[in-house]
Amino acid sequence: MRNDVISALTEGFSCPIRDPLWGHVYLTPQLEDIVKSPLFMRLHRISQLGTVSIVYPGATHTRAGHSIGVFHLAHRLIRSLAERGADIWLTGGGVRSFLAASLLHDIGHFPYTHSLKELPLAAHEELTGQAVLAEPLKSLVGKSGADPAMTAAIVDMNFKTTDAETCFYRKLLSGALDPDKLDYLNRDARYAGVPYGAQDVDFILSRLEPHIERGVDIDSKGIPSVEALLFSKYLMYRTVYWHRDVRSATCMIKKALIAGLEKGVIAKEELYGLDDQGLFALMSSRSHILPILSLGEQVRNGRIYEAIAEFPLDETVYTESYAELLDISKRSLVEEKLAEKISMQTKTPFSRDDVIVDVPEAVSFESSLFVLDEGRVFSESSALFKGEILRAFRKILRTARVFAAKKYDSFSNLLQFSKDLIYSLL
Repeated sequence: MRNDVISALTEGFSCPIRDPLWGHVYLTPQLEDIVKSPLFMRLHRISQLGTVSIVYPGATHTRAGHSIGVFHLAHRLIRSLAERGADIWLTGGGVRSFLAASLLHDIGHFPYTHSLKELPLAAHEELTGQAVLAEPLKSLVGKSGADPAMTAAIVDMNFKTTDAETCFYRKLLSGALDPDKLDYLNRDARYAGVPYGAQDVDFILSRLEPHIERGVDIDSKGIPSVEALLFSKYLMYRTVYWHRDVRSATCMIKKALIAGLEKGVIAKEELYGLDDQGLFALMSSRSHILPILSLGEQVRNGRIYEAIAEFPLDETVYTESYAELLDISKRSLVEEKLAEKISMQTKTPFSRDDVIVDVPEAVSFESSLFVLDEGRVFSESSALFKGEILRAFRKILRTARVFAAKKYDSFSNLLQFSKDLIYSLL
């Protein structure tokens, strides 16, 4: 292995951080300075799973802990790949840039991240890239031996680059068996108290082979590990990330923020750089101007909307109304129609602020990992993750729901009515 690569992987890692998942994680003094910077300290005030703690009270771990875990796994991964031949195209500066990128990959994240999906905001990867190239992070990253421009480009795909080493690191940090997934599945399962997310990281790393263009390949012995990871992802989405009550709380915050942005009560720039407390404080401070922003305080106090209907979203059906459901900017039109009908049915006043149609985004379970000894990609080799099974997974997860404020005593009577109503609107 080349001396500059050895140095980047081994020298100076003298500052331990005790992580409950991975044990001692060692940083260099320069990386420790990054971890102690105000921008990184903000991640300690952002919950990794946001509204999930309403259902799973132990799931209060933070983006900071996750980021340190991703760094730890990235360090192990790049060292393993370097020992298997990747050192031919690696440089010491590139390795340090990859490690800095893994530590900082979430620095641009929003609070309650899933609640802010679909909003007209800059991607958190773009915000991360901007932060890395601005002070004070730019100097801190440079002092660690990393190149700030390369670090930003590894995280933010909007940075145009033809550099093969940078592209290689991109595939490592965002791929089928990347450090991000390996950490969050293990970490989220641990803190939620469920058995679904645990991955055999040691075995997975032992089956990965470097490839300059594809990032990593596996051999056929690694296929079960990929299947286990993808199935864990499915179970975590079904039972934790997209639990019915989690979806309710998430879409309440989302609905309020969309209204705030559309009415000009909140500017999108105000949402950048906030932590969880800051987001709720912002919503609360403007709720006297726009009452729907009080949904944030309701979520904070655990007073979430009730699910009154759910139905599988048939992606093969294309109608004008379905388009209204899929387009969040038009979804309020469906919600207004529902509110009118529910008001007539219950003889109770419901406004469109009292009704939310929730449509989860599509989740992918495909993998393009190349299986070396079989000479084909994982999707062609796996007996499980293909065709009808993948469609079934997506259909089960992509369940649309109607949530409503608890203004009516006999909500159970609304279930069949709401199902019939939503289908009539489609």
